Amino acid sequence: MKHLALIVAAGLVSSCGVVGAPVAPGTVGVTPTIESQKRQHEALAAQQREAAAAAKSGEPDSVLLDQDELLPPLRPVGTR
Repeated sequence: MKHLALIVAAGLVSSCGVVGAPVAPGTVGVTPTIESQKRQHEALAAQQREAAAAAKSGEPDSVLLDQDELLPPLRPVGTR
């Protein structure tokens, strides 16, 4: 019985504590997560600005050129 109690005690003592290597406090928490998200948003905004600048300097869309066409009225007059 003493051997069993010794084995259980040794198992409990060895299971206490943190598993793995220590982690620096600057890489855990809300602040580093927010900073990484800000960097991602800035990179995305920069890509969108570049795409917008490229679109402005390019040729106009053919869809926008066709907007001056005369269209029939939505509700014809005199019919039900």
